[in-house]
Order: sequence, then structure tokens, then C-alpha cells
Amino acid sequence: MLTVEKIGGTSMSQFNEVLNNIIIGKRKPDELYNRIFVVSAYNNVTNWLLEHKKTGEPGVYVQFLENADYSIGLDSVCMRLLEINQQFAEIGLDLVAAEEFISHRIKMAKTMLYSLSGVMASGYVKTEDICLAAREILASIGESHSAWNSANILQNNGIEARFIDLCGFNDSLPLTIDERIHKAFKGIDFSQTLCIATGYTKGIEGIMRAFDRGYTEVTFSKIAVEVKADEAIIHKEYHLSSADPNIVGVNKVVPVGQTNFIIADQLADIGMEAIHPKASKPLERANINIRIKNTFEPEHPGTLISKDYVSEVPKIEIVSGTNKVLGIEIHDPMMVGEVGFDLRIMQLFEKHGVSYILKSTNANSITMIVWDNYKSRELIADLERNFYQVTTERVAIVCVMGTNIAIPGFLYRAAKALYEGGINVESFGQSLRQVNMQFVIRREHYENAVRSLNDALCLGQN
Repeated sequence: MLTVEKIGGTSMSQFNEVLNNIIIGKRKPDELYNRIFVVSAYNNVTNWLLEHKKTGEPGVYVQFLENADYSIGLDSVCMRLLEINQQFAEIGLDLVAAEEFISHRIKMAKTMLYSLSGVMASGYVKTEDICLAAREILASIGESHSAWNSANILQNNGIEARFIDLCGFNDSLPLTIDERIHKAFKGIDFSQTLCIATGYTKGIEGIMRAFDRGYTEVTFSKIAVEVKADEAIIHKEYHLSSADPNIVGVNKVVPVGQTNFIIADQLADIGMEAIHPKASKPLERANINIRIKNTFEPEHPGTLISKDYVSEVPKIEIVSGTNKVLGIEIHDPMMVGEVGFDLRIMQLFEKHGVSYILKSTNANSITMIVWDNYKSRELIADLERNFYQVTTERVAIVCVMGTNIAIPGFLYRAAKALYEGGINVESFGQSLRQVNMQFVIRREHYENAVRSLNDALCLGQN
């Protein structure tokens, strides 16, 4: 059985646990192979190189954009990476060779960025294209660092490991992402070689241009499809659970166990990604199941995401949501019966690159839930210039999901649980497929809503 397995940044930073729980563990020598590991950068490294994913704190990429001294910024990151290396000396990392590798990679990146800044200053090339190229170069450093280290540690522990460098630093071949992956894995005997691949892949289309910070999962997905893996496994620091244990408590959640790609998409839509939606689609089409496992509970089978799974017993599988959304309501007395009114709204959504999570309508109002960020704020200003009345409110959305909830009673029980928690439903959405009930509530009620729904539907269903 050939598996492709992705390891996230937080887990990579605890590589001793990864070694003991995932890669070696209780396996016999002949059980170590037929696996390809796709690794993320160590925790926070990509934030240092680009910008902090959550807070927006600037990294080296922002220094490049602002024409600041990005060379000093890269030197600072290099020192941090060498400090990270020290943590792994006891488990086999060759510190001298590791320093030589990452220092050389940083030096190459500096040369490339210097050339890009010169081209950008010439005015002959679109600035946007140059900036995107710089972003690609910087992003790749983190994954090359962690992947090289991992392969070196394994080799020094007597395992036939190979570093698969998909970053393309050492060639100028005009390959697509798929072509580079095909070339890198061609002819490898996976039964004799354990492959450690970078989560970043260089391609002429630009993996960050298409997927931004979701690129590691896209690489993981494309490798699994290329090698025709039997299963694609994602190792996380937690189980895919029935609710957020930080909100409801660790004893009030259970691992989901089994679900399907439709539910994975619902989770991705509210930012609770089991897997990036653009990474899951190729796996779904290739009929490759995804398994989400907890790095620190290696014996647990985790959650299997498959194409055709539907629970035999009607049940709620997951309660989830987010309190980082805005409700936008467009009201116009003349809307009623006007064909194509919402087309004009959607054209502005497309202009600003905003996608909505929920849409609810009546005769003269349309309500949409969007992410609360700078794009949505620019969109709202444009909507106010073009429509009769635009109202916005900072809200939360809480969702009740399951592969088999299309029966009478679940909606009643969910609404009753919110009512008993003193929570008013501001808006509601559910499609005919009936896999996701979406409740819009006041933002301050979010955590109470998750607890109320989890207690009534996830714990109460048993």
C-alpha cells in the first residue's frame, strides 16, 4: 500500500515526536517504505519569510515590497533557522551539513531577489509579476529547509531516505507544477526508498499565484495523484473532531471517524480546513481517500474522508463555524420581481474578489455573509455607491453538518438548542442537499452557540 503523507508545521517543529509516532514508531525495517512524506516549513518560518498568516506582521517579503533591506531580513531568518537546527542534533541532524545547505539556499535567494529588484526598477516588467516571483522564492526556503533536515536525520538513523527538492533552485527548466512532480518521482522504487518532498513546488504557473498559503496541500495532492497513491494522509496536531475542544472541552468531543468530500468542502468554506478545497478536488476525482490523523495519537485511525460515504445512521457529525464574518444586507423596495437584480451585486463581488459563505433572500432584501477583511470593506463601500440601502453587521456563523441529516427533527433540535441558550437566529441557510444548516448569530454568542449545539446534537444523539 503506497501512501502520500503531509506533515504540518507545528508537527514538524516537534520532529522527534514525528520520528517516533509517524515515520519509525513500532514499524519493522521493511515497513518503513512505500511512503512519501510532504513536509511544511517548521512552525512560524513561512510567517517570517512572507508575513504572519493571522496577524499580518510583516516578514522579508514585505521588506522586499517596501524596498527595505531584505538582505538583512534574510540573514535574520537564517540565524533563526540555524537555531531551529540545534533542536534536532540529538536525533541525528548533521549540523555542519545542515548549516551549509540552508546558508547556500539563502545566498541563492538573495541573488535572485537582487536581480528581481533590478528588473522591477527598470520599469519594463509589471511590478505585480516581479512581486509574485519574489513571494514564490521566499516561500520555498522554509520547505526546503525542513525537508532537507528530515531526510538527513532519517539517513543518519539508517533509513534509505531521499530529499525530493521540488523548489527548482538549481535549474531554470520551464516546467509546470505537474511536470516537475512527474520528473522528480520518475523511476523511484518506493519499496526501497522513503521520499521526503518539499511542500513547495516551482512551476511556470506559480503555485502561490494560484493557491497562496495553501500550496503545501496542493503539492501533497498532486504527488498523490501522480504516484497513484492508495491513500493520502494528513498529520495534524489534533483530531478532526465533532466540535472545537478549546470551546466545548476535550471530554465533550469525539473524532469524526468518517465523512465525505462534501463535508470537507463545507468546513473549508468557513475556514476550518480539513484540507484546502483546491487540493481535495484532484484526490476526489482520482478516488483517493484522505485520512486525517493526530500526530500524537499514532495508533488512532483518525478520520477517513471518502467520496461516497454517507452515515447509515442519521447523525450530526460536526458543529463548527467562525466569528470573523460580516453580514451584508442590500435592501431595495424596487427589487421585488426584478429579474437579474442580484447579478449587479455579484458583479461587484467578482470585481473585489469576494466570495460569500451564505446567501438569504426575500422580496426586497438580500443578505450575504462574507469574511471580515479589507476586501469586504472595499466591497461594502462600492455597494453603498450603487444600491439603495446597504446595512452591515459584524456577526458569527455556526454550522451543523453531517452526511445524513436530511430527516425531520434535526433543524427543530438545533433551533431549540439555540433558543434555550438565549441565542437569536439573525439569518439561516440550508440547501436542498441538506448537509449543512447555517445559523447567523450575534458575534458575542458564538462560543455559547457551539457549546449549545454540540451538547444537544453531538453528545445528545447517542
